[in-house]
Amino acid sequence: MKQEGLEWIAKNPFYTKRFAHYVGRKCRSMTIQAVARELKLDWHTVKALDKEYMQKQLQQNPVAAPRCIGIDEISIKKGHRYRIVVSDLERRRPIWFGGKDRTVESMNEFYKWLGVKKVKKIQLVVMDMWKAFEKSTSKNAPGASILYDKFHVMRHLGKALDQVRKTEYARLTGKDRSYIKGKKYTLLSNRENLTLDGRKALKKLLGANKRLNTAYLLKESFGQLWGYQAKGWARRFFDNWKQSLKWQRLKPYEKFAEMIERHWEGIAAYSRPENKVSLGFVEGLNNKIRVIQRRAFGLRDEEYLRLKILTCMLKEI
Repeated sequence: MKQEGLEWIAKNPFYTKRFAHYVGRKCRSMTIQAVARELKLDWHTVKALDKEYMQKQLQQNPVAAPRCIGIDEISIKKGHRYRIVVSDLERRRPIWFGGKDRTVESMNEFYKWLGVKKVKKIQLVVMDMWKAFEKSTSKNAPGASILYDKFHVMRHLGKALDQVRKTEYARLTGKDRSYIKGKKYTLLSNRENLTLDGRKALKKLLGANKRLNTAYLLKESFGQLWGYQAKGWARRFFDNWKQSLKWQRLKPYEKFAEMIERHWEGIAAYSRPENKVSLGFVEGLNNKIRVIQRRAFGLRDEEYLRLKILTCMLKEI
């Protein structure tokens, strides 16, 4: 069909709804530009139809009172501009995108939007160790338990490992330094994500540097903390892990252990049976949002980004 014909269908009220659904489904896996090229439509027409489709998705999937929510922030554009994303972790979908930054006031906007009746039903809030989120949650949902997200905690430990790598690189010379050079990705990646060559390079690196080997093994073992079913056993594990840092001269790890100590209650909360939620969904959603942001790169329409994020886990209509 010629472009003029498709444009007429796209703008004709009789056909718009069905055509918007068709275009919207395509835009779930393709950029606006790609869909526009394939259908030979104007870029603005495709975007308008995609927006209409997503708005319909949200109308058909109203937000129910959540029992367990996850709070995260995403960076938009440059200059450390943030927006907050809140998800219903049991229904596995984002339910709110907003705020002007990562402040208490912006977090308060979510609780105000959700309403007092629904807020009272929140029992668990999963977040990173950002004081503003905790302060707002404690004020607005005082009956909810706070749990610090495993992936954010492990990210802090990954940064500590990278600091050890940098210190070793600066300390060493010659062949000993060459083992470390260019191996940041190899060291910080999960072993299962590495290629066969990557695993060989990691084995060679760890065999050549005792301190990095110790730091790597300590990082890998720390993930066991979220496997304990009782708070007492989790505490014993952490105390033993912290004790193993003695005489290792791993200053970044000592600072990490102090941070965990300060936030212990929010980390150990996961050992309680009622707090066993799918933390993997939070990380999966973060990855999905990053993909959405890459596809929307260059778009100045924040409302379009909001719709994309809020509908990314909803079924097609």
